[in-house]
Amino acid sequence: MSIETKAGPSEVRGAMREFLSAFEEFKRANDERLEALEGKNAGDVLLEEKVDRIDQALTEQKRSVDRMALDIQRPRLHEARAPEPDERKAAFQRYMRVGDAAAIAVLEAKSLQAGVDAEGGYLAPLETERAILAAVKDISPIRQIASVREIGANAFRKPVSAGDTAGGWVAETGARVETTAPTLTAIDFPTMELYAMPAATQTLLDDSIVDIDQWLADEVQTEFAVQESAAFVSGNGTTAPKGFLSYAIAEESVRAAGELGYVATGVDGAFPAADPSDKLLDLIYTPKQAYRANGRFIMNRSVVGALRKFKDADGNYLWQPNSQAGEPARLMGYPVTEAEDMPDIGSNSYSIAFGDFRRGYLIVDRVGVRVLRDPYSAKPFVLFYTTKRVGGGVQDFDAVKFLKFSVN
Repeated sequence: MSIETKAGPSEVRGAMREFLSAFEEFKRANDERLEALEGKNAGDVLLEEKVDRIDQALTEQKRSVDRMALDIQRPRLHEARAPEPDERKAAFQRYMRVGDAAAIAVLEAKSLQAGVDAEGGYLAPLETERAILAAVKDISPIRQIASVREIGANAFRKPVSAGDTAGGWVAETGARVETTAPTLTAIDFPTMELYAMPAATQTLLDDSIVDIDQWLADEVQTEFAVQESAAFVSGNGTTAPKGFLSYAIAEESVRAAGELGYVATGVDGAFPAADPSDKLLDLIYTPKQAYRANGRFIMNRSVVGALRKFKDADGNYLWQPNSQAGEPARLMGYPVTEAEDMPDIGSNSYSIAFGDFRRGYLIVDRVGVRVLRDPYSAKPFVLFYTTKRVGGGVQDFDAVKFLKFSVN
């Protein structure tokens, strides 16, 4: 059994210094590349390769620093709050190790919880569920920046006002004019089943030293996070949460209610050659001021790599590294979230999003992580079919805008 070791603050500070030093090297190499372009009007292949290598190393170093910072902050399973009673945890441990479901079925029946039928699996202890969700949040970039609501049903219905309620100022003793009743609509956020199926050997299950709850949390967290991240960006809304790229997206000046807006770069599949950063400014100032206050960019790492080379009129780089471990890098003063499921720059691609995603996108979690033990399908291994229900969708269509790499 391996013993987990966490990086200490001194290791994180050292890694952060290396990251900042790498960014300085990147700037020097890119400046050299630009000087060569100005002098010869042609690209130097070796310089281009050097800049790309440093850029890739910079991306990996940033990820490493962020992982170390999260590892320090993340509690282990035994540190989770509000642990379940020992009786409940002991029953779940026995079910996991030897498949004895009698005690846990009785406990679920007493607490009136659904799913006591063995074919549906059994609810994991609360501390196990919280450990899984905390780890998924660390890994899933959209979950870190969106609104998250826990529900007890399979769907959440959110009332939305059309914004036609009358209001105004009035003196202390002045007559109050009756206001117009608001027009309300509702947006439904159904939850979809997300699953992972880790396998264990019977030797592992028989080892009493192994924390089987922690093992389960560690095994399913990455798969849950990967699947969630893809769905929140481009999910179809039928078998997965509806991603923000799956909604109708129209040019901002003509978009209708229920559509997201975009501004175009003016060039198919690229930034314009002259003053490309002006298009980023256009994107930033497309949302109303109320949304810009908490605005941030979302893009994948290849797009980040392209924007790292952009400078302002004074020669300053527009992309700036985070000054502290765990903090996001910034582009033109706004935080940058890297989401690998965002598209690369290409013809008519929506490769950069900007806005207040806390107000714009809602994630709904149905409480409960369910586990079904399967010792038959993959002998001699024991499978643990682990499920949770998650939904998501846009809740405010004014809050999120896109940069479309197209002529118009």
